[in-house]
Amino acid sequence: MLVMGILNVTPDSFADGGRHNQLDAAVARGLEMIAESVDIIDIGGESTRPGAERVDENEELQRTIPVIEILAPFARNANVRISIDTMRSGVAEAAMKAGASIINDVSAGQSDAKMLATAAKLKVPYIAMHWRGHSKDMNSKAIYKNVVAEVISELEERIQLALAAGVEKENLIIDPGLGFAKDADHNWAIIDAIDRFVDLGYPVLVGGSRKRFLGGDSPDQREEATVNLTKRLKGTGVWAVRVHSVKPHKEALEL
Repeated sequence: MLVMGILNVTPDSFADGGRHNQLDAAVARGLEMIAESVDIIDIGGESTRPGAERVDENEELQRTIPVIEILAPFARNANVRISIDTMRSGVAEAAMKAGASIINDVSAGQSDAKMLATAAKLKVPYIAMHWRGHSKDMNSKAIYKNVVAEVISELEERIQLALAAGVEKENLIIDPGLGFAKDADHNWAIIDAIDRFVDLGYPVLVGGSRKRFLGGDSPDQREEATVNLTKRLKGTGVWAVRVHSVKPHKEALEL
């Protein structure tokens, strides 16, 4: 199982907003993750925490592209890949030119009508996450009769649309979207049924790092629970975990 390290270059992300919002700090954290043997660095310039307001495309580009350009040579030398966490096709394309090689789209193409065609054109791995709407109102959409069956059904619809747009099957990765339009019971139900997502036949990314359903009064207090989640997912067939810290998760997987 791979470890994807989160590098938020934003002032308002829920777990680490502002810590890496300046170029020097972001680059330093990226280099630290490389030294800790991260497999993928996921760079994002727009917070998707509940209630977050969107930033414009130029701001997102200004936050992310310089970081990617500086980190890309170091990442290549260490056999580390860079992904861009974005819902915008223009940002995705600019990131690939700057040195990224994976698109991580939490909206699975629903936020930008050009995204699926762009991913197909770029011929890079494309992560499609289960999503029901932007951060501002996603909590109101956490209504399910059978969360596992409904999330799978909605992901399968996005899979078919991605394939129809020309995304190659071997480039498609899925993410059940823990915390996105889901409450704690929904998240745990998905984790308990993670084998059903793996059985869909695509690599599965799980991003539960420091999220509220893990307990604790603050994101930093949820780190131990996040490591325990990684241990729980080990051996399930999950492709990667998306986490804020790298070293404890690499160590947990190596035990």
